[in-house]
Amino acid sequence: MRSELFFRHALLPGGWARDLSVEIDGGLIVALTPNAAPAGETHAIALPGMPNLHSHTFQRAFAGLTETRGTTADSFWSWREQMYRFALRMSPEDVEAVAALAFVEMLEGGFCAVAEFHYLHHATDGGHFADIAEMSGRIAAASLTAGIDLTLLPVFYAHSGFGGAAPVAGQRRFICGLDDFAALYARCEEITAGLPGGRAGIAPHSLRAVTPAELSALINMAGGAPFHLHIAEQTKEVADCLAWSGARPIEWLLGHAKVAPNWCLIHATHASVAEREGMAKAGAVIGLCPITEANLGDGIFHTQSFTGQIGIGSDSNVLIDTAQELRQLEYSQRLMAQSRNVLATEAARATATALYLRAVAGGAQALGARAGLVVGAPANIVTLDTASLGPAAENPDSALNIAVFATRAPAVESVWVRGKKLVAGGKHIGGDAARVRFNEVIAKLM
Repeated sequence: MRSELFFRHALLPGGWARDLSVEIDGGLIVALTPNAAPAGETHAIALPGMPNLHSHTFQRAFAGLTETRGTTADSFWSWREQMYRFALRMSPEDVEAVAALAFVEMLEGGFCAVAEFHYLHHATDGGHFADIAEMSGRIAAASLTAGIDLTLLPVFYAHSGFGGAAPVAGQRRFICGLDDFAALYARCEEITAGLPGGRAGIAPHSLRAVTPAELSALINMAGGAPFHLHIAEQTKEVADCLAWSGARPIEWLLGHAKVAPNWCLIHATHASVAEREGMAKAGAVIGLCPITEANLGDGIFHTQSFTGQIGIGSDSNVLIDTAQELRQLEYSQRLMAQSRNVLATEAARATATALYLRAVAGGAQALGARAGLVVGAPANIVTLDTASLGPAAENPDSALNIAVFATRAPAVESVWVRGKKLVAGGKHIGGDAARVRFNEVIAKLM
């Protein structure tokens, strides 16, 4: 079905276009005409839908519930124990309901596609379901309910530490051997083939969760599909890797694997100068999750000196909002540099515009998808509520700067995924039902 949208200002890969007509057919953008006469549904400012390159949707279930200090100093590792306790109680139905709300909130926050780094595979006792991809299927069903494009990344997780350490009890729902994982991945490919915009890839959880031989096998299994990996997220991980191998995690990876543009290295927080240069040269995307990284106290990736591709993800889903991820990213760099507008560029001097364009490009690469307002890409489009942004929003750079840095609530007005309008007036068309189901699950789990 062919349709047309009209925007007074729209953010294209090369910058802002004025009076843009967007023609859509079969969910794809088939024509872009700047300086056109108004026709079809009209909005003030359009942005390309943002890809979310890293999400664990089940963790949305305990957002805000880990913000009480324990008897010792809290860290990622103490947070992880609380995460395990929730993970061990969730049924397939629970996981689907929680994922559905997370996906709804992503759409309301300006994300139109997501890479789901999914490692909650098995039954609560660690046994396999009759369908090894039962839980993956629940994630796919939730994405279809919400309407978000899904890149499903089943996670290979076999060990609790470097050198092939045996898994611990809290990890029993995650664990796979290579043969089981191959079967799981094949089913995920079948599942995503039935989704609009669906695709599958492979995600070794981290270097501490795989042996070198297993990593090599997974690289071969993936071929050119998206390949995502947590790395150098915490200082303890760096120290443990040094003790095991004599090298830092990214240093070891670059020396032992052919890192390529289909790779997304998640966090890479504690990377040296040489490691950052190596990742850029390899063409990999760095997956930054600024809100989660701040929430867990992990540290800050030195984005201002990184010349390669980056994207953003919602990770633990403690707070889901495109603008707030971008704001946290820029502010973290300002605190490091003791300077302002650190991630603006000569080509895009408005900081929010520069951030947005860079994150869309990197996110699309990480998902193995097309993104942006370009002919042939999915019609994944976000508009801003300019009435809430004030008179300065007549200038599109100013409008996006205000939306990212100076709003008290998301400035998203409408969202289309593959030409279907899913968010209007800032609210998802199925949001109320998703929130009712989510609240029922949380009441049970607590």
